[in-house]
Amino acid sequence: MALRPIRMAKVGLIGLRADEEKVLTVLHDLRVAQVEPLGPETMALLAPERGSETLRRVGDETLRFRGLLSALPRGGPPVPRRFDSLSEILAATETIPIDAEVGDLKREDDRLLTEKKANDDTIDLLGNLAFYPDRLEYLHSASYLTFYGETSAESLSALEAALPPEADARLLRGPAGETVRFLVITRPAGAEALGRIAQSRGVRLAAVPALSRTATEELSDLRTRVGEIVARRREIAARLEAIAREWYPTLAAIDEALEIENRKSEVLAKLGASATAFALEAWVPRRDVERLKSVVTGATDGRTYFYEVPTREEPPTLMNNPAGVRRFEFFVRFYSLPQATEWDPTLVFSIAFPIFFGFMLGDWGYGLVILLVSVWMIRGFPGARYLPKAGRNFVKLIMGPKGMQQLAYALLPGCGLAIAIGLYTDAFFGAPVLAAFGYATPADPLHHVGSLLLLAGYVGLGMVVLGFGFGVLKEYFHHHLRAAFGKVGGILFAFGVAFFGLALIHRQIEIPGNPWVDLYLGLMVGGLVLLVGGEGLQMGMMGLIEVVSHILSYTRLVGILLASVVLALVINTIGSGLAYGGTAVGIVAGLVILVVGQTFNVILGVFEPGIQGARLIFVEYFSKFYSGNGRPFRPFGAPRRHTVSPLVPEAPTVAGPIVQAPEA
Repeated sequence: MALRPIRMAKVGLIGLRADEEKVLTVLHDLRVAQVEPLGPETMALLAPERGSETLRRVGDETLRFRGLLSALPRGGPPVPRRFDSLSEILAATETIPIDAEVGDLKREDDRLLTEKKANDDTIDLLGNLAFYPDRLEYLHSASYLTFYGETSAESLSALEAALPPEADARLLRGPAGETVRFLVITRPAGAEALGRIAQSRGVRLAAVPALSRTATEELSDLRTRVGEIVARRREIAARLEAIAREWYPTLAAIDEALEIENRKSEVLAKLGASATAFALEAWVPRRDVERLKSVVTGATDGRTYFYEVPTREEPPTLMNNPAGVRRFEFFVRFYSLPQATEWDPTLVFSIAFPIFFGFMLGDWGYGLVILLVSVWMIRGFPGARYLPKAGRNFVKLIMGPKGMQQLAYALLPGCGLAIAIGLYTDAFFGAPVLAAFGYATPADPLHHVGSLLLLAGYVGLGMVVLGFGFGVLKEYFHHHLRAAFGKVGGILFAFGVAFFGLALIHRQIEIPGNPWVDLYLGLMVGGLVLLVGGEGLQMGMMGLIEVVSHILSYTRLVGILLASVVLALVINTIGSGLAYGGTAVGIVAGLVILVVGQTFNVILGVFEPGIQGARLIFVEYFSKFYSGNGRPFRPFGAPRRHTVSPLVPEAPTVAGPIVQAPEA
């Protein structure tokens, strides 16, 4: 478990042009190197690598195979295939004979789908024209146009009254009812005005199709044609499935091989080359440097010179946290990615945030509901389609599905702690239900406010001091000794002001010659001197104010807990009071207040503890040592699924890269 991102090293490679493809394959399959543009000193000796004309063909073939795969259903189990060179990949592309057939089938299917949609719309329209028994050809002429519409009787009357004289419009109404179907016949000169007036009144008009026979006769033929289209599309789908069963695994393997070659071509722009040699530079996790060197040397039979590049550049960041802690990287990335040379705050966040969240929630009813909702989010929102559309859209505005799942994972331990605290304090949606079974509440929050505030103060002191402690180490490792002394001053002043405040509250300051009070004053004065000396007069004085305000800020842990408790108490008191009145209206009103009020309090129980818990860490803790603005480590390469690396022995039993780097 690391408190810092993985250490990085910048390495350089110089090799023969003949080995360039092998080296790029190694880098792609190992996925441990972020290729960087060459420095100006190196590029002064080399020319930019341009790649070969063959890469244009690779791009064309990539588009071709993407089209084939998108046209075919996924078929057949994956059969990883090995390609030892680019020429072998291009040769394999010439063995695929299905382009013409797949293209013809797909174009026919698209044309049939378009025709079916048009016929379905016409069938719906003709079904509404049952009130018009004559031939449809009577509704079409060079001197007039006919439109179909439906609306309420009042809207239709208003539309008729608003028709302009130049339209010379005539209405043919269908049967009366809540919705009136009608035909409106107008001269071509008045069609635009008719459409504008209908749109302003919310009436949608549709042109009557140019058909000749009656609606009933046309409907029969259209339905027969739709049936023929459906049958033909089934035949096309069956043929495409048969093609996919035979060719999809091969197509997927060639497509993946082409994608890899395209990634290599993108990297070529960062390389330098001469007539016989090439060079590249890359950031690599220091733990993988020797492994990369060994594989590159073996792949090129020792013809590559591998070296470390001395640099003062800020490396990219690759965090290294275990699976449980890694769930909380979402919050840290949301705030700002740490730089590669500073502390990774994810571990402390993963411990502090659930504690803060569970403490502020402090109710086993609310904790259980949020826990169940979190599990539902983790499982992919099953049944979400039955929720109101407005609610689904509101959730999407807040965060995407992946972010919601990460948030749900992070809330699980906090919900567990909230349930434990709620059981201890006998709080179930604000009601002491366990008291009915003889359970005596040992710690009611409303009767222990002073103790809770003192606890929150100690938590604030610990978090502030911990932040300053990381700040001291950061400045020391970066050889900023003056700034490190300033951080030490913050620690001394934090202890001094906290314990001096407690002494003042307990009237210990009034005891003559109390050595503890002198110690606290000494810590405050020493901290003040170090802060001002380390950060300057202005910043030092602002630091003193921040120390006090940041410690006191943690009392919001108690404030939000008490606000939730009091709100639940008010909801329960009002709701139960109305329900116990005995009248039907009172019972219904009481239940509505209980359900709506508690639902609102559950929503607050997610947002307030979540936002304030994260804020206490982001502002009061991070500000002591955290700079952020790191750039993520993005290694060149991607996992293979349909191809086998040419670096592995022949006839492999398992496809995939030799080494897998942790995800950046």
